[in-house]
Amino acid sequence: MKVLLATQKPFAAKAVEGIAGILTEAGHEVVRLEKYAEQADLEAAAADAEAMIIRSDKVTAEVIAAAPKLRIVVRAGAGYDNVDLAAASARGIVVMNTPGQNSNAVAELALAMMIFMARTQFTPATGSELAGKRLGVQAYGNVGRLVGAKARALGMTVSALDPFLTDGQIVEGGAEPVHSVEELYAASDYLSIHIPALPSTIGSIGYELITKMPKGATLVNTARKEVIDEAGLMRALEERPDLKYVTDVMPDNYAALQEKFGLRVFATPKKMGAQTAEANINAGLAAARQIADFFATGNTRFQVNK
Repeated sequence: MKVLLATQKPFAAKAVEGIAGILTEAGHEVVRLEKYAEQADLEAAAADAEAMIIRSDKVTAEVIAAAPKLRIVVRAGAGYDNVDLAAASARGIVVMNTPGQNSNAVAELALAMMIFMARTQFTPATGSELAGKRLGVQAYGNVGRLVGAKARALGMTVSALDPFLTDGQIVEGGAEPVHSVEELYAASDYLSIHIPALPSTIGSIGYELITKMPKGATLVNTARKEVIDEAGLMRALEERPDLKYVTDVMPDNYAALQEKFGLRVFATPKKMGAQTAEANINAGLAAARQIADFFATGNTRFQVNK
Protein backbone atom coordinates (compact mmCIF):
# COMPACT_ATOMS: atom_id res chain seq x y z
CA MET A 1 0.00 0.00 0.00
CA LYS A 2 1.15 3.54 -0.70
CA VAL A 3 1.18 5.70 2.43
CA LEU A 4 1.40 9.46 1.99
CA LEU A 5 3.14 11.32 4.81
CA ALA A 6 1.67 14.79 4.20
CA THR A 7 3.03 17.42 6.57
CA GLN A 8 3.15 21.12 5.83
CA LYS A 9 4.88 21.32 9.21
CA PRO A 10 7.22 18.31 8.94
CA PHE A 11 7.90 15.75 11.62
CA ALA A 12 11.34 15.67 13.20
CA ALA A 13 13.86 13.63 11.23
CA LYS A 14 13.87 10.91 13.91
CA ALA A 15 10.09 10.63 13.68
CA VAL A 16 10.17 10.38 9.87
CA GLU A 17 12.81 7.67 10.10
CA GLY A 18 10.71 5.72 12.59
CA ILE A 19 7.50 6.11 10.57
CA ALA A 20 9.20 4.92 7.39
CA GLY A 21 10.77 1.99 9.23
CA ILE A 22 7.47 0.76 10.70
CA LEU A 23 5.59 1.01 7.42
CA THR A 24 8.35 -0.36 5.20
CA GLU A 25 8.79 -3.35 7.48
CA ALA A 26 5.04 -3.96 7.17
CA GLY A 27 5.39 -4.00 3.38
CA HIS A 28 4.13 -0.52 2.55
CA GLU A 29 5.59 2.24 0.40
CA VAL A 30 6.07 5.65 2.04
CA VAL A 31 5.83 8.86 0.02
CA ARG A 32 6.61 12.21 1.66
CA LEU A 33 5.05 15.60 0.95
CA GLU A 34 6.58 18.22 3.25
CA LYS A 35 6.41 22.03 3.46
CA TYR A 36 4.02 22.18 0.51
CA ALA A 37 2.80 25.62 -0.53
CA GLU A 38 -0.73 25.04 -1.82
CA GLN A 39 -3.66 22.80 -0.96
CA ALA A 40 -3.55 21.71 -4.60
CA ASP A 41 -0.17 20.10 -3.89
CA LEU A 42 -1.82 17.86 -1.31
CA GLU A 43 -4.64 16.97 -3.70
CA ALA A 44 -2.12 15.97 -6.36
CA ALA A 45 0.00 13.91 -3.98
CA ALA A 46 -3.08 12.08 -2.65
CA ALA A 47 -4.14 10.88 -6.11
CA ASP A 48 -2.73 7.36 -5.72
CA ALA A 49 -2.42 7.15 -1.93
CA GLU A 50 -4.17 4.36 -0.06
CA ALA A 51 -3.34 5.77 3.38
CA MET A 52 -2.36 9.16 4.72
CA ILE A 53 -0.63 10.46 7.83
CA ILE A 54 -1.16 14.15 8.57
CA ARG A 55 -0.56 16.67 11.33
CA SER A 56 -2.50 19.95 11.07
CA ASP A 57 -2.93 19.47 7.33
CA LYS A 58 -6.45 19.96 5.98
CA VAL A 59 -8.02 16.88 4.45
CA THR A 60 -10.98 18.55 2.80
CA ALA A 61 -13.73 17.10 0.65
CA GLU A 62 -11.64 18.17 -2.37
CA VAL A 63 -8.62 16.19 -1.14
CA ILE A 64 -10.82 13.15 -0.54
CA ALA A 65 -12.37 13.46 -4.00
CA ALA A 66 -8.88 13.61 -5.51
CA ALA A 67 -7.85 10.36 -3.75
CA PRO A 68 -9.95 7.51 -5.17
CA LYS A 69 -7.80 4.78 -3.57
CA LEU A 70 -7.71 6.30 -0.10
CA ARG A 71 -8.82 3.94 2.69
CA ILE A 72 -7.49 5.48 5.89
CA VAL A 73 -6.34 8.86 7.24
CA VAL A 74 -4.54 9.11 10.56
CA ARG A 75 -4.16 12.47 12.24
CA ALA A 76 -0.98 12.36 14.33
CA GLY A 77 -2.43 14.10 17.37
CA ALA A 78 -5.66 14.28 19.32
CA GLY A 79 -7.71 16.88 17.43
CA TYR A 80 -9.19 15.95 14.06
CA ASP A 81 -11.30 18.95 13.05
CA ASN A 82 -8.93 19.47 10.11
CA VAL A 83 -10.46 16.39 8.43
CA ASP A 84 -13.83 16.48 6.67
CA LEU A 85 -15.34 13.51 8.49
CA ALA A 86 -18.60 13.57 6.56
CA ALA A 87 -16.80 13.38 3.21
CA ALA A 88 -14.56 10.59 4.51
CA SER A 89 -17.49 8.61 5.89
CA ALA A 90 -19.41 8.98 2.63
CA ARG A 91 -16.50 7.27 0.89
CA GLY A 92 -16.02 4.63 3.58
CA ILE A 93 -12.63 6.05 4.55
CA VAL A 94 -11.54 5.38 8.13
CA VAL A 95 -10.28 8.44 10.02
CA MET A 96 -8.25 7.94 13.19
CA ASN A 97 -6.40 10.12 15.67
CA THR A 98 -3.59 9.15 18.05
CA PRO A 99 -5.04 9.98 21.49
CA GLY A 100 -2.66 10.43 24.38
CA GLN A 101 0.53 10.81 22.37
CA ASN A 102 0.66 14.61 22.71
CA SER A 103 -1.04 14.80 26.09
CA ASN A 104 1.97 15.43 28.31
CA ALA A 105 3.29 18.15 26.03
CA VAL A 106 -0.05 20.00 26.07
CA ALA A 107 -0.43 19.55 29.84
CA GLU A 108 3.03 20.96 30.52
CA LEU A 109 2.26 23.95 28.30
CA ALA A 110 -1.01 24.62 30.15
CA LEU A 111 0.83 24.73 33.49
CA ALA A 112 3.62 26.84 32.01
CA MET A 113 1.03 29.33 30.78
CA MET A 114 -0.51 29.54 34.25
CA ILE A 115 2.88 30.32 35.77
CA PHE A 116 3.64 32.81 32.98
CA MET A 117 0.46 34.75 33.68
CA ALA A 118 0.76 34.42 37.47
CA ARG A 119 4.20 36.05 37.18
CA THR A 120 2.85 38.86 34.95
CA GLN A 121 4.51 37.46 31.83
CA PHE A 122 7.89 37.49 33.60
CA THR A 123 8.02 41.27 33.86
CA PRO A 124 9.44 42.86 37.06
CA ALA A 125 5.94 43.39 38.49
CA THR A 126 4.95 41.44 41.60
CA GLY A 127 3.24 38.21 40.67
CA SER A 128 1.47 35.42 42.54
CA GLU A 129 1.91 31.70 43.17
CA LEU A 130 -0.15 28.74 42.00
CA ALA A 131 0.05 26.92 45.33
CA GLY A 132 -3.24 27.19 47.17
CA LYS A 133 -5.18 28.28 44.08
CA ARG A 134 -8.18 26.43 42.66
CA LEU A 135 -7.90 24.87 39.21
CA GLY A 136 -10.94 23.91 37.15
CA VAL A 137 -10.46 21.45 34.29
CA GLN A 138 -13.09 21.53 31.54
CA ALA A 139 -12.97 18.01 29.99
CA TYR A 140 -11.07 15.46 32.04
CA GLY A 141 -9.56 13.25 29.36
CA ASN A 142 -5.94 12.39 28.65
CA VAL A 143 -4.73 16.00 28.77
CA GLY A 144 -7.07 17.18 31.51
CA ARG A 145 -5.98 14.46 33.92
CA LEU A 146 -2.32 15.26 33.38
CA VAL A 147 -2.98 18.97 33.92
CA GLY A 148 -4.76 18.11 37.16
CA ALA A 149 -1.95 15.84 38.37
CA LYS A 150 0.73 18.44 37.68
CA ALA A 151 -1.36 21.17 39.29
CA ARG A 152 -1.80 19.08 42.45
CA ALA A 153 1.96 18.60 42.59
CA LEU A 154 2.25 22.40 42.69
CA GLY A 155 -0.18 22.61 45.59
CA MET A 156 -3.35 23.52 43.72
CA THR A 157 -6.77 22.03 44.42
CA VAL A 158 -8.44 20.56 41.33
CA SER A 159 -12.06 20.22 40.23
CA ALA A 160 -13.27 18.88 36.91
CA LEU A 161 -16.30 18.67 34.65
CA ASP A 162 -16.68 15.97 32.02
CA PRO A 163 -20.10 14.83 30.77
CA PHE A 164 -18.63 11.52 29.61
CA LEU A 165 -17.29 10.52 33.04
CA THR A 166 -19.02 9.53 36.27
CA ASP A 167 -18.24 11.28 39.53
CA GLY A 168 -16.37 8.16 40.59
CA GLN A 169 -14.13 8.26 37.53
CA ILE A 170 -13.33 11.95 38.13
CA VAL A 171 -12.52 11.28 41.78
CA GLU A 172 -10.37 8.32 40.72
CA GLY A 173 -8.45 10.74 38.49
CA GLY A 174 -7.70 12.91 41.49
CA ALA A 175 -10.20 15.74 41.03
CA GLU A 176 -13.37 16.88 42.73
CA PRO A 177 -16.34 16.56 40.36
CA VAL A 178 -18.63 19.50 39.66
CA HIS A 179 -21.96 19.18 37.92
CA SER A 180 -22.34 22.25 35.73
CA VAL A 181 -20.09 24.43 33.66
CA GLU A 182 -21.34 27.47 35.57
CA GLU A 183 -20.26 25.87 38.87
CA LEU A 184 -16.85 25.03 37.42
CA TYR A 185 -16.14 28.58 36.26
CA ALA A 186 -17.43 30.15 39.46
CA ALA A 187 -15.10 28.02 41.60
CA SER A 188 -11.87 28.32 39.56
CA ASP A 189 -8.98 30.73 40.01
CA TYR A 190 -7.52 29.07 36.91
CA LEU A 191 -9.71 27.37 34.32
CA SER A 192 -8.02 25.04 31.81
CA ILE A 193 -10.06 24.30 28.67
CA HIS A 194 -9.73 20.91 26.94
CA ILE A 195 -13.02 20.55 25.05
CA PRO A 196 -13.11 19.78 21.30
CA ALA A 197 -14.60 22.11 18.70
CA LEU A 198 -18.04 20.60 18.05
CA PRO A 199 -21.33 22.21 17.02
CA SER A 200 -22.34 22.13 20.68
CA THR A 201 -19.11 23.72 21.95
CA ILE A 202 -18.20 26.30 19.29
CA GLY A 203 -18.59 29.77 20.80
CA SER A 204 -19.80 28.24 24.07
CA ILE A 205 -17.30 30.06 26.30
CA GLY A 206 -18.21 33.74 26.37
CA TYR A 207 -19.21 36.67 28.52
CA GLU A 208 -21.66 34.88 30.81
CA LEU A 209 -19.27 32.08 31.76
CA ILE A 210 -16.08 34.11 31.92
CA THR A 211 -17.56 36.75 34.20
CA LYS A 212 -18.61 34.04 36.67
CA MET A 213 -14.93 33.46 37.46
CA PRO A 214 -13.57 34.73 40.80
CA LYS A 215 -11.62 37.96 41.15
CA GLY A 216 -8.14 37.68 39.64
CA ALA A 217 -8.94 34.51 37.68
CA THR A 218 -7.13 33.32 34.55
CA LEU A 219 -8.70 31.44 31.63
CA VAL A 220 -6.27 29.05 29.88
CA ASN A 221 -7.08 27.69 26.41
CA THR A 222 -4.91 24.96 24.89
CA ALA A 223 -7.91 23.43 23.09
CA ARG A 224 -9.41 25.16 20.05
CA LYS A 225 -9.88 28.81 19.12
CA GLU A 226 -13.45 28.19 18.00
CA VAL A 227 -14.77 27.30 21.46
CA ILE A 228 -14.27 30.92 22.57
CA ASP A 229 -16.86 33.60 21.81
CA GLU A 230 -14.27 36.28 21.06
CA ALA A 231 -16.71 39.20 21.31
CA GLY A 232 -17.85 37.87 24.67
CA LEU A 233 -14.24 37.50 25.81
CA MET A 234 -13.52 41.10 24.84
CA ARG A 235 -16.56 42.34 26.75
CA ALA A 236 -15.69 40.28 29.84
CA LEU A 237 -12.13 41.60 29.94
CA GLU A 238 -13.41 45.17 29.49
CA GLU A 239 -15.84 44.89 32.39
CA ARG A 240 -13.57 42.81 34.63
CA PRO A 241 -10.07 44.38 34.74
CA ASP A 242 -8.98 41.62 37.15
CA LEU A 243 -9.40 38.79 34.61
CA LYS A 244 -6.70 37.32 32.34
CA TYR A 245 -6.71 35.13 29.22
CA VAL A 246 -3.85 33.00 27.85
CA THR A 247 -3.98 30.68 24.86
CA ASP A 248 -1.88 28.81 22.32
CA VAL A 249 -4.60 29.26 19.68
CA MET A 250 -4.43 32.90 18.67
CA PRO A 251 -7.83 34.65 18.57
CA ASP A 252 -8.89 36.46 15.42
CA ASN A 253 -9.16 39.65 17.49
CA TYR A 254 -5.81 39.21 19.22
CA ALA A 255 -4.34 42.53 18.10
CA ALA A 256 -7.31 44.37 19.62
CA LEU A 257 -7.14 42.31 22.81
CA GLN A 258 -3.43 43.00 23.19
CA GLU A 259 -3.84 46.71 22.54
CA LYS A 260 -6.65 47.02 25.09
CA PHE A 261 -5.45 44.67 27.81
CA GLY A 262 -1.66 44.40 27.52
CA LEU A 263 -0.18 41.92 29.98
CA ARG A 264 -3.63 40.52 30.83
CA VAL A 265 -3.69 38.56 27.56
CA PHE A 266 -1.18 36.38 25.74
CA ALA A 267 -1.31 34.10 22.69
CA THR A 268 1.49 32.07 21.17
CA PRO A 269 2.29 32.89 17.52
CA LYS A 270 1.05 29.45 16.45
CA LYS A 271 -0.51 26.43 18.12
CA MET A 272 2.35 24.81 20.01
CA GLY A 273 0.79 22.45 22.55
CA ALA A 274 2.24 19.38 20.82
CA GLN A 275 5.44 21.07 19.70
CA THR A 276 7.94 18.99 21.62
CA ALA A 277 10.42 16.50 20.22
CA GLU A 278 8.90 13.74 22.32
CA ALA A 279 5.29 14.38 21.26
CA ASN A 280 6.35 14.76 17.64
CA ILE A 281 7.97 11.33 17.65
CA ASN A 282 5.31 9.58 19.75
CA ALA A 283 2.39 10.75 17.58
CA GLY A 284 4.14 9.94 14.32
CA LEU A 285 5.11 6.43 15.36
CA ALA A 286 1.63 5.76 16.75
CA ALA A 287 0.08 6.85 13.43
CA ALA A 288 2.37 4.51 11.49
CA ARG A 289 1.58 1.57 13.78
CA GLN A 290 -2.15 2.20 13.47
CA ILE A 291 -1.96 2.18 9.66
CA ALA A 292 0.13 -1.01 9.62
CA ASP A 293 -2.31 -2.68 12.02
CA PHE A 294 -5.33 -1.50 10.02
CA PHE A 295 -4.08 -3.09 6.81
CA ALA A 296 -2.86 -6.25 8.59
CA THR A 297 -5.85 -6.94 10.86
CA GLY A 298 -8.57 -4.39 10.11
CA ASN A 299 -8.15 -2.80 13.57
CA THR A 300 -10.12 0.48 13.77
CA ARG A 301 -9.77 1.07 17.51
CA PHE A 302 -9.09 4.80 17.25
CA GLN A 303 -11.59 5.55 14.49
CA VAL A 304 -13.29 8.94 14.99
CA ASN A 305 -15.83 8.83 12.15
CA LYS A 306 -18.67 6.47 11.36
